[in-house]
Amino acid sequence: MRPMRLDLAGFTVFRDDTTIDFTDADFFALVGPTGSGKSTVLDAICFALYGTVPRWGGTRGLANALAPSATEARVRLVFESAGERYVATRVVRRDSRGNVKTAGAGLQLMPAGFDVTKLDTGLSPEDLGEVVAGTPAEMEEAVLAAVGLPYEQFTSCVVLPQGQFADFLHARPATRQQILVNLLGLGVYEEVQRRATERAGQAEARLDEVTRLLDALTGVDDATLAEAEGQVERLRELTGAVAAAVPERERADAAVREAHAALAALDAELTVLGAVAAPDGVAEVARAVADARAGADEATAAVALAEEREEKLRGELTGAGDESALRLLLKAHTDRDRLTGQVETVAAAVTAAQTEHDAAVAALAQARTAAERAEAELAAAFLAHEEAKATDQAVALRAHLVAGAACPVCEQQVSRVPAVPAGSAVARATAAGKAARTASEAAKRVLQERDAAARDLDRVLLRARTELDQLRGRLAELDDQLAGVATPEALRHDLAEQARLRRALEEAAGAVRAGRDAARRARGTWDAAEQRLRAAWREFDLTRDGLARLGPPTADRDDVAAAWAALTGWAGDQADRRRAERVTRSAALDAANAEQRAVRERIAALFTAAGLPVDDDPVRAATLALERAEAAHRRLVERREQAAELRAQRAGHEQRARVARALAGHLRANNFERWLLAEALDLLVDGASSILRELSGGQYDLVHDKGEFFVVDHHDAGLRRGVRTLSGGETFQASLALALALSEQLAGMSTTAASLESIVLDEGFGTLDAATLDTVAATLETLAARGDRMVGVVTHVPALAERIPVRFEVRKDARSARVERTGR
Repeated sequence: MRPMRLDLAGFTVFRDDTTIDFTDADFFALVGPTGSGKSTVLDAICFALYGTVPRWGGTRGLANALAPSATEARVRLVFESAGERYVATRVVRRDSRGNVKTAGAGLQLMPAGFDVTKLDTGLSPEDLGEVVAGTPAEMEEAVLAAVGLPYEQFTSCVVLPQGQFADFLHARPATRQQILVNLLGLGVYEEVQRRATERAGQAEARLDEVTRLLDALTGVDDATLAEAEGQVERLRELTGAVAAAVPERERADAAVREAHAALAALDAELTVLGAVAAPDGVAEVARAVADARAGADEATAAVALAEEREEKLRGELTGAGDESALRLLLKAHTDRDRLTGQVETVAAAVTAAQTEHDAAVAALAQARTAAERAEAELAAAFLAHEEAKATDQAVALRAHLVAGAACPVCEQQVSRVPAVPAGSAVARATAAGKAARTASEAAKRVLQERDAAARDLDRVLLRARTELDQLRGRLAELDDQLAGVATPEALRHDLAEQARLRRALEEAAGAVRAGRDAARRARGTWDAAEQRLRAAWREFDLTRDGLARLGPPTADRDDVAAAWAALTGWAGDQADRRRAERVTRSAALDAANAEQRAVRERIAALFTAAGLPVDDDPVRAATLALERAEAAHRRLVERREQAAELRAQRAGHEQRARVARALAGHLRANNFERWLLAEALDLLVDGASSILRELSGGQYDLVHDKGEFFVVDHHDAGLRRGVRTLSGGETFQASLALALALSEQLAGMSTTAASLESIVLDEGFGTLDAATLDTVAATLETLAARGDRMVGVVTHVPALAERIPVRFEVRKDARSARVERTGR
């Protein structure tokens, strides 16, 4: 597994969005002050893959993932493994109750050649590739398949525990053995020993259960089996004997059924023949039909005569003319007489109106003359008044004076208007003018009244003339209409004749309706008689059809009484013959019953001999008894087979219990674990020696003897000395060689194909002196130069960090930690 890119947000000290790009960082260092968050970067890698971190103490420490006061933490890791590129994502949230839970987890296989820089463009999760796992439950198996290491081995092979391997190098043999057991997971054999003990107990419990089942399987010996087989054979013989006897019984049963059916059929025929009898009154039915037919014929003839008379009167009424036309002509005579009188009256009124109109015109002329004369007199009076005013102007001016107003001549105020002198010409002229004006106005009123009266009489005369012209026009029309027409007396005679014919026609129509009603009633009587006759024939046909299988005689369809007489006579003869035949058929039924009883008794004897109850269905009973015997035999065989199987199971459980107890005993003695640890230590030391020889430039080999570690110094003539004599740098080289060897050995023991493409050392280098630090740096450079994996270290020592080409500087302020990449 090789990390490519790590994105953090809200994760522990990384509150803000942070991205760490490991692309091309084959040899890198995470540097920064103590507590800045260097180890948190490694925690984030472990968390993205496995959902936990070594220093959290398991998944229960999930709340540690959230930055203080943050409600959500997101971690996304892009990594390569075995040539494939993956992206792992985990999201943690705090709910309203303060509980912290994983809100989302997923693993996706990215497309080949995917550019991780595109993650900065805000791609959706669907754009990142195929979903391998979509839930936290699916992540464990998917990550194991992708990385090749479970969580415990990943933290021992890729992210190495801080300080544990130097302890492993210097530890006592017993302590080293326990460390090796923990790192290699050899505690599994203790689990194997525990499970072996459990399986031994389970096998012994099953052994007891099988023994109880065997004890419960009684009655499965050979004698019981032989008895069951003998019972099956006896019942097979019974079934064969019953099968041979049943056809004989069936034939006897069939003979009884046939004899009984023949006797029953004969009795049924006797019953049918005995029931043949003519219905009451069948002879009267035919006579009633003849009488009803005659009555219907008479009624039909009467209707024909009434209809003939009605048709004759209808023709006479049609020949008498159109009554409406006659009434119109008679009305025209009446209208002409009435209009003649009206014409004479209106002509007299026109004459009187003309006379009155002429008088009004003459009076109007006189009034017009009088008005003209009064108008002339008014003009003469006006002229005389003017002349008088001209003669006596003072008197004339007095008419215009008003007391209290100014005088129109002198403009002095008039205190009193003087009286007109008696005998003044102006006064006389004024009086004459007033009289003339009054006469003129009276003449005008008379003229207006006479003019209005003349106009009214003119309108009356016009209306009278118009009415007279209309009456004369209508009278002329009636004269034209009545020219050559009969007199009113003749018309009234024709109308009276039509009324007489109409009354006669109505009487004839009533006679037709009455005759039709009588004919309808006669037909109803005839139909009822016909229905009774048809009912008699239907009853006859029904009776004869019931005797059809017996061959009744042909019926006379013209006389129902004769037909019934012939049928009843024939039925009596047939009944006599069948009564004689019944004696013979009754004897045959008795013989068949006797044969049936004999056969049934033989079959009952077979069941009695077999110890079985007699059944109405012997074949079914025998077959059922045989099936039960065979079933009992099969159950016995199955129980015997079950007993054999249980005995085999008991032997197997006994063997498994012995093996499990023996395995538990061997593992309990720790012999296997000591042997396995010795083999693992040999492999570990051989691998570490090869790595140490390469790291030290061929100077050192690593060996062990009785649990103690030694180095062989080839620069000192192969001197063998204890590891405690090594300097700090040499100790780091030996510890690193052991760590690398152990990681490779753990990968070899993994159940999946692990891809160890990186190693990160979270090791403290602050206590090393300058010379030792130089040796450590050179060792790391040699490890990185091998080129088979990415190498990373976590350190806050500047001297070591400066020798590493790629550095990720981690800084922390009051809000969040930040990472900046420096170096090549």
